[in-house]
Amino acid sequence: MKKMGWLVFIAVAFLAMPTSAQVTGIYLESRTADVYTGPCFANGEVNLTGYEAVLAWRIEKGSWNQVALGGLSVVAVVRASGTLGDPFGNPLPAKTVFIVDENAGTAQRAALIDFAQAQTGDLLKGVVAVEIARIQFQVEKERHGFATLEAGTLARISTRAIGSDDHLCNNEEVFYPPLAGGLSHAVPAVALESRYRGNHLNVTWNESGRRSAFVGTFSN
Repeated sequence: MKKMGWLVFIAVAFLAMPTSAQVTGIYLESRTADVYTGPCFANGEVNLTGYEAVLAWRIEKGSWNQVALGGLSVVAVVRASGTLGDPFGNPLPAKTVFIVDENAGTAQRAALIDFAQAQTGDLLKGVVAVEIARIQFQVEKERHGFATLEAGTLARISTRAIGSDDHLCNNEEVFYPPLAGGLSHAVPAVALESRYRGNHLNVTWNESGRRSAFVGTFSN
């Protein structure tokens, strides 16, 4: 009888735990520093640039915290205290603006933000604003490294694959890994355009032609 009571307790406790069903989708990231580069370029940028980044997830199917999120997107724009990815620095504290899909309901908006924060440790915890916008996000499966993101009038990214003309010192590598965890695949790419025009971070940017992006997929 005692054994049966213990098994019932375990079952009830398990059911009471918050659960997050598997979610799959596409991911895009762009920074204000090269992520695919050689040490000479990276050393010239560290502590001078690369404090900012845009991270975007589009959930193709699945749910998070028991909230269905298929077809919805979330974008995080972050301004850190140091060069993101610098192994000898600390990017925190950081400020984040979330841009949430206008098609998401109240519970879905909260779940999208929680999902993004769960993929990035403490990086996106300092939320200063949440914006609601139409998000258009596409990764071209036929063309490696090509993706586009448009989050209202606030953020826009377009990328292409890295080619032979993008090798400037012939010893480039993925110097900084992606900021998000849980990625099943990610490749560096050139940001043809990387732009943020919001007013919550005390900084805006509009860059082009930088080897600063990642295009990938996730399955959590």
